[in-house]
Amino acid sequence: MKKVIVLGSVNMDMVMLTDRLPEIGETLLGETIDYYVGGKGANQAVAAARFGAATALIGKVGADIFGIKAYDHLKKEQIDMTAVTKEKTSATGVASIFKLQTDNAIVVLPGANRLLTDGGALVADKISSGDIFLTQLEIPLPTVLEGLKKAKEKGATTILNPAPYHEKVLELLPYVDYITPNETEFAGMTGTIFETGAQLEAAMLTWARTHRTHLIVTRGAAGTSYTTASGVVTVPAEKVQVVDTTGAGDTFNGIFAAALAAGQALATAVALAGAGATLSVTKLGAQTGMPTQAEVAQDYVTFERYLLKSFSL
Repeated sequence: MKKVIVLGSVNMDMVMLTDRLPEIGETLLGETIDYYVGGKGANQAVAAARFGAATALIGKVGADIFGIKAYDHLKKEQIDMTAVTKEKTSATGVASIFKLQTDNAIVVLPGANRLLTDGGALVADKISSGDIFLTQLEIPLPTVLEGLKKAKEKGATTILNPAPYHEKVLELLPYVDYITPNETEFAGMTGTIFETGAQLEAAMLTWARTHRTHLIVTRGAAGTSYTTASGVVTVPAEKVQVVDTTGAGDTFNGIFAAALAAGQALATAVALAGAGATLSVTKLGAQTGMPTQAEVAQDYVTFERYLLKSFSL
């Protein structure tokens, strides 16, 4: 059975609800604060596990209360945590998330994630030929590179979610089968600002002509676009009442990896991942809104006729 191996960060998210961000030198009174286990690595592992994939996480937490809570929480999600170690000399990573009415602003303190330097060796121990390897950029870039190399050496399919964006991301491409930027990250990859969807899709075609890596761009309410031999396919997003966009991209990546592990074709994997990401924004918290496989399947079937207007499943 193919597994999903996630190399990435583990954080404690502190979500503060506020009407607006403070100006420089200004103090605001917020409304509420909630604590959630997060980090892009942990989030994507949860999304994959809830979709039914046998999932292992490689990462680090601190030997503090946040680390204990995060570790125990992720074990309850049926994630293999044997490659997540507790660092006595560092605190667990923390993300301060300012939840506004229409979007979020986030500050991340990496903490123990900065000490994840042995990821390559752990990947080599965990991964097998045919597995799906998923990673992001909230951990040291050399660790990401080494993990990708080891995964390819073992015959795994590799996915890179280039978030948060790093200017050296293009150096990782020789070891990446699928890259999944959002529009802002893709703009960073190309050095271009896109004013229209048509400009974005034209840039995707140009990019695809010069790179072997499959390109998938997540576009929020506009859906997801990906390149094929015949052009760009855009899968629309279902219209829902948005509560919190935190973790939507992580939901997409985790489900996409799990769908590939289950043997789904690219078109179906993208559609399922998009359906799951849409469901995730209807609840507060990155992991709180992550759907199960049954929930995604139900939403996917409901939305299937609309999707069939865009491509044949």
